[in-house]
Amino acid sequence: MQYRNCNTAEANVGMSFYMTSADGTGGRIKTFPEDFVVREISDHPDPKENGKYVIAEVTTRNWETNRLVRLLARNLNISREKIGFAGTKDKRAVTTQLMSFEMPMSKLEGMSLKDVTIDNPYLGKRAIQIGDLIGNTFSIRVRECDETPEEIEATAKSVIADINKKKGFPNYFGVQRFGVIRPITHIVGEYIVRGDLEGAVRKYLSEPSEYEEEDVRMARKELVTRDDWKALYPTIPDQMSFEKTMVGHLAENPGDWAGAIDSLPKNLQMMFVHAYQSILFNKMLSRRMEHGLPLNLPTVGDIIVPLDANRNPLHEDPILTTAKNIDLVTRQVRAGRAYVTIALFGSESVLAEGEMGEIERSVIEEEGIKAEDFIVPGLNHCSSKGSRREVICPVRDLEFRPEEDGYTVSFSLPKGNYATCLMREFMKSDMENY
Repeated sequence: MQYRNCNTAEANVGMSFYMTSADGTGGRIKTFPEDFVVREISDHPDPKENGKYVIAEVTTRNWETNRLVRLLARNLNISREKIGFAGTKDKRAVTTQLMSFEMPMSKLEGMSLKDVTIDNPYLGKRAIQIGDLIGNTFSIRVRECDETPEEIEATAKSVIADINKKKGFPNYFGVQRFGVIRPITHIVGEYIVRGDLEGAVRKYLSEPSEYEEEDVRMARKELVTRDDWKALYPTIPDQMSFEKTMVGHLAENPGDWAGAIDSLPKNLQMMFVHAYQSILFNKMLSRRMEHGLPLNLPTVGDIIVPLDANRNPLHEDPILTTAKNIDLVTRQVRAGRAYVTIALFGSESVLAEGEMGEIERSVIEEEGIKAEDFIVPGLNHCSSKGSRREVICPVRDLEFRPEEDGYTVSFSLPKGNYATCLMREFMKSDMENY
């Protein structure tokens, strides 16, 4: 099977192909935050009378998740560790997600942040943790398209038909994983994996982007050439809050590169190495497509994972596809009860066999990395055992609606998957338009 090449900057983060054959509509999303509406399909903690956790729906407009948590904590006068959430959300969007607050219910009455509302609070048995969701529903508006309304409709119908035929779309990690404005998260992660913590910190602090504001670019230019951290600290713009945290640590602890990374929120520390694992996955997935291997069916040597009652993959129960069991495995995959996977390479990864195993090993060898590199001394949140990820992402309730100046696509995805990777099949636009 031959797939359509991707010739945009997405190829730089391993996204080398499209599954669908139609020309893209072009266009951009997120012109306005209301163009990208996300609502969690939540796994609600059970209620508990006199429980210690307040569970509530938090709706935001144009908020980055880590900044939201930091300012919620300040507003509520609690530690940020006492605020739980299931997953990070796109900043330029309107999002609704379940969050937990370890505090008395009465404290919510004084909460006031612009474009943040808290609804339906109750006392629950447990806190919300990363991964405590079933999936997300999306409604995404595309504007400034290259096609006429008639062409847009024909393209959308063709894309939907291809996706329905394959029962999903290539499960790449989307550009948000690496940074749309400043795609360096995976590069910082690679520095960490290779043991160059100073390089990781300096890259995060100083790598510029043409899309950033002038004062931010100037601050990064200073951070390239100087390391007098105490003098630099007051010059860093407030919007560079994480960089300021790092520089503040270095001002008090010069040369403590591990401590500078550890000063960041835990989920951001995890994101660095996860992003590097993600680009390796994207490369493996692209190479599977380049080799013409199926996305929605197993081949001998593939590792598949079954689904639980909520249709979440059971990564702890992998099954190797062999010549003896391939018929049974194929029936399970066809029925949507199991999925073919690719490695998220880490310290305890189990790799596939057969042709897919050769692909996984070749990408790892070309990178010049080893499993033990993903054990990062002194930075537990940057260490990763590895896992498997599904080759194809299923989509539910996929609908297209024409608009006066473009179109809207609505759908539901399981947790951990990227709406922009579905939208790129419709749009085939340049990376910055997602």
